[in-house]
Amino acid sequence: MPKLSRLPLHPTQITLLPIPAMKFLLLAITLGLCSINFPALGSDKPNIVLVMADDMGYGQTGYYGHPLLKTPNLDAMAANGLRFDRFYAGASNCSPTRATVMTGRSNDRTGVFDHGYPLRLQEKTVAQALRDAGYATGHFGKWHLNGLRGPGVPILAEDTHNPGAFGFDTWLSVTNFFDLNPLLSRNGEFEEFTGDSSEIVIDEALNFISKNAETDQLSFTVIWYGTPHNPFFALEKDLAQFPSLEGDSLRQFAELVAMDRSIGTLRAKLRELDIADNTLFWFCSDNGGLPKIKPSTVGDLRGFKNSFFEGGLRVPAIIEWPSLITEAKITNHLACTTDIFPTLAEIANLPESTMLAPIDGISLLPLITGKSEQRSQPLHFRHHGLGAIIDGDGKYKLLTQKLNAQQPKFELYDLFNDHRETSDIAESHPEVIARLKADLLKWNSSVNASIEGKDYPGGAVDPNQPERRLWTDVEAYQPYFEAWKKRPEYKGRIK
Repeated sequence: MPKLSRLPLHPTQITLLPIPAMKFLLLAITLGLCSINFPALGSDKPNIVLVMADDMGYGQTGYYGHPLLKTPNLDAMAANGLRFDRFYAGASNCSPTRATVMTGRSNDRTGVFDHGYPLRLQEKTVAQALRDAGYATGHFGKWHLNGLRGPGVPILAEDTHNPGAFGFDTWLSVTNFFDLNPLLSRNGEFEEFTGDSSEIVIDEALNFISKNAETDQLSFTVIWYGTPHNPFFALEKDLAQFPSLEGDSLRQFAELVAMDRSIGTLRAKLRELDIADNTLFWFCSDNGGLPKIKPSTVGDLRGFKNSFFEGGLRVPAIIEWPSLITEAKITNHLACTTDIFPTLAEIANLPESTMLAPIDGISLLPLITGKSEQRSQPLHFRHHGLGAIIDGDGKYKLLTQKLNAQQPKFELYDLFNDHRETSDIAESHPEVIARLKADLLKWNSSVNASIEGKDYPGGAVDPNQPERRLWTDVEAYQPYFEAWKKRPEYKGRIK
């Protein structure tokens, strides 16, 4: 198969391929897949590794032809797996999207309305389901589902919403974003580390994966980076790669260099352990890129983090699974973080009861095995009062800035012909508006019922569900304040 060349930031502009390969690739993208010669899914369940960047934008990869940033390990992963060019975060910032990964449900259903809200203990999670199916489960890095705001601090053993409460038997975790020389919590015991945060959590996760591989124990490993979330701290060797940049742009890109290097470490170790072929490795980001970083974090898309335009929701994503994905593929099939749990549930042959209905995602296994042409249902989004729906074929996108208003105003965009979302075509397509509006509002009513607890036994939200709060207001952290005052990530946070 000819080697795929690097693509420009807008993935539909494909150039520089041999003519036969070009014809094949254009046909494949039209169909939503890039290879049909998959082996049948065998009875052996795979090891599973989920890796998520923090605030990495759609444009921040080498394989989309970024003018400065090199990501050779992500590029290699994409050249060996299934690359999504229309993959969406479940929401437009961190905690909500993480809730969608854990549950397969829209963030508002789970009570995670914004960053720092705690995930409800009444939810059913993918970690619980896989643990009960015999997987060893481990979480490494940013958690941000325990109701604490502010820069990341080690998670308390007695925290009622720590990763263990949601199905992770092993965890080395922090409440929120974390940087160089981080403080982390190993199942409740605080530890201080030296080095780049991405490389540290990969090394620790590999210890977990290796230990389980030695005994042929299947493992489910979740690695949530703190990179490239601000504040930006990077190693000198990584800063030196961008002599033309300065300030936050310099430091953010340097963080991404280290993150990409850690992905190379992970991929190499999986091969060394001889488990790479039967390991499903899924990489994505948690929301769109940040503004004020140059060159742009979102390529030529509109909007950034906390927006429902494409730049706020569309993120880089790749699945590598050599035993099943035997040829590199690129797809425009719509996919979302809500699809992760349903996909893993089908792969691991989990009973339907392991997921809490209603589920908003779908299994992507038909796409992975080459049997799917396009999404079977629309994508729905709700966050910060914003609402949006994208047709299953990916063409039309309806959005509103005030979903729960009495008379919300809607915008309509044709993403096939206007991926930059420059022209609102609502007035000229009343029939499309009517159809998508009816679907979105019906779905929104379902979400409102979930918020009230109608999905749970007893039909109500647990009254003991905590409110989100700053960790500086938590009494159990106060004995550490004096020692933490001088740490750069807490500067100005502790009085």
